[in-house]
Amino acid sequence: MSVATTEPVYRLANGLGRAALRLLDLDLRIHGTEQLPTSGPVVLAATHVSFLDFVVLEKAAIDRGRRVRFLTQVQAWRHPVVGWAMDRMRHVPVDRAAPAAAYLTARRLLREGEAVGVFPEAGISHAFTVRALMPGAVALARETGAPLVPAAVWGPQQVTSVGDPTRRPDLSRGRAADVWIGPALDPARLTDVEEGTDLLGHTLTRMLETLQRLPRHRPRPGEQDDRYPRHLGGYAPDVRRGRELDDLPFSARCPSWGPPSDGAAAPARSRESRGPGGPASRPGPRRGSGGRPPSAG
Repeated sequence: MSVATTEPVYRLANGLGRAALRLLDLDLRIHGTEQLPTSGPVVLAATHVSFLDFVVLEKAAIDRGRRVRFLTQVQAWRHPVVGWAMDRMRHVPVDRAAPAAAYLTARRLLREGEAVGVFPEAGISHAFTVRALMPGAVALARETGAPLVPAAVWGPQQVTSVGDPTRRPDLSRGRAADVWIGPALDPARLTDVEEGTDLLGHTLTRMLETLQRLPRHRPRPGEQDDRYPRHLGGYAPDVRRGRELDDLPFSARCPSWGPPSDGAAAPARSRESRGPGGPASRPGPRRGSGGRPPSAG
């Protein structure tokens, strides 16, 4: 049965999300959609930079004919109507104090052939880098044999994200946003959960920094953008301060990826990434780019 004709609650929620994107007139570009399998189990492991990430990732997945079951903090279920809707969309509540139940539910969904969405950072980095990762995404892929597909999101943080709690969402129209879905990680490199999580961290960092360096996302001359990473020339908290502000789960794996945490702001780098995969910017089409980064155009 077509994804467009089933699950009325999910269809309604997706329609509301698309309406929000239209109201914001978000200039959303989606790259590498063919990397998301059209059927069968898949773990979609994405960076988390804003409270709109679910919406833009869901649009990318629906365009591919998939409905993603996201692992989401249990607080969302505290509102009865929201909790009712989340259950019917088969999203998975995550209780940090007892995360095993979420893992078992996600494993069951994968064995049923579902797409499971995970934000392995378990929150948003105040430094807008890839922070410490939870090992669950790699563990799920290793145990079920589902492909582990990385995804990076950048742009929606300018609408709403972490930071000053008195700062209201910026509803300016026409903001740029990008979603990049990369090729599945090599299963042979996921046999060890810790090493696999390191690989995922390096991969997500390379992908995120590639999007952050796109000309359409760089701060304008003289702009003091506190939602652009400091090591790339922005004014977000540096990595050390970001870690102090972040509410990190105890079991998260400390980064071996990303910028140094010595508190110093490195000069902005415009062309090369220090993570695995070599150059951060190579020519490539905006859609269907596969393992190649999106173009700078």
